[in-house]
Amino acid sequence: MHARLATTPSHARPTWLLVLLVALLWASPATAPTAHAQALPQAAPQDVGFSPERLDRLSALLQDYVDRGQLPGGVALVAREGQVAHREAFGARNRETDAPMQEDTIFRIASQTKALVSVGVMMLQEQGELLLSDPVGQYLPAFQETTVAVPQDNGEYEVVPAERPITIRDLLTHTAGVDYGTGVAQDRWEDAGITGWYFADRDEPVRATVARMADLPFSAQPGEAWVYGYSTDILGALIEAVSGQSLADFLDTRIFTPLGMSDTHFYLPPAKQERLAIVYSLTDSTGLERAPAPGGMVGQGAYVDGPRTSYSGGAGLLSTASDYARFLQMLLNGGTLDGARLLSPTSVELMTVDHVGDLSPDFFGEGVGFGLGFYVVEDVGARGTPGSVGEFGWGGAYHSVYWVDPAEELVVVYLTQVIPAGGLDDHGKLRALVYQAMVE
Repeated sequence: MHARLATTPSHARPTWLLVLLVALLWASPATAPTAHAQALPQAAPQDVGFSPERLDRLSALLQDYVDRGQLPGGVALVAREGQVAHREAFGARNRETDAPMQEDTIFRIASQTKALVSVGVMMLQEQGELLLSDPVGQYLPAFQETTVAVPQDNGEYEVVPAERPITIRDLLTHTAGVDYGTGVAQDRWEDAGITGWYFADRDEPVRATVARMADLPFSAQPGEAWVYGYSTDILGALIEAVSGQSLADFLDTRIFTPLGMSDTHFYLPPAKQERLAIVYSLTDSTGLERAPAPGGMVGQGAYVDGPRTSYSGGAGLLSTASDYARFLQMLLNGGTLDGARLLSPTSVELMTVDHVGDLSPDFFGEGVGFGLGFYVVEDVGARGTPGSVGEFGWGGAYHSVYWVDPAEELVVVYLTQVIPAGGLDDHGKLRALVYQAMVE
């Protein structure tokens, strides 16, 4: 019933003819919108191949992190075959008021925003609005000519022209050479007021910020290195330019509404502010403590009282575990969920295969590459942790993580709010305990 496969499940692998027909039929915008938040259906764990007793080990583990003062709390969701086998809220949403964590608690998902924006770009390609091979400057003129900072032996750097234009695919794969303003030319980025990934407190619209980025030296030539940074923020600006909508409106009308993700926002509606989890910091010297407030990368942020102007495609969204699981289930299903088709299966397949080859960074470890918005597992043995070939996922700066294992028809979403999270090993143990609970 649950045979392990090295590729996607059979329902996500149509023949070449069906792929062609699906691509033609679904090249239009997503349909079947829904007005209310939805959750994936619940299943008895044993009905989807999990041992309830072994899942209890996961609950005990997460509560132990809370009891030892290493985590404030969080929400863990495990789904298989499109049904939720395990969903639990543990610990506190606000330790100071003893407000308990709830399953519908809203979290800052930071870089988990990138996957949603990457899907938005793929949707535009399917509609014939762009090609991944297009130069970014075709849509954002400031990027027609860019520069690169080259380190010199004397500790200085030389600014030279980029050897070729940055393409949309470069941005999707993080091979455009764009960092977070902390690279070779950090002084120039600091002078421009563009460093770090936090945009929620900015009055400046993101397209204006991105246009100013184009005038600053990047850290590597396009296509020559894997560099993590503002690439997906630039993609967010590109979506605005191509679609004629703000990034917030585009994502809402094209992804959130069709998928029933009504608790996913750039800025929190006032009526939902009590559901937002508080951010904490974990350090060796102080243990777990409330992060500074207001504002700042690690503070409570401007998601409630901020200017509501800048939509960060790289790190700006808020969401719930249930909302994000629906998005991931859509990808696992080959681009569709509950009658709403966002992408064709071929586009999802293109996103979830390795595109970077030898450029894959060392910190990924062996056996892992990068696709169009996600890491991708290519060799389970080389990686050395439980999983399957074809698994893809990512995480967020506030210590959240997610992954999709197509071979096991598995979706895992784990949300918490800890930055920094020094010394925590919960991600590895979460993975181990999810897979040990799968007995069929």
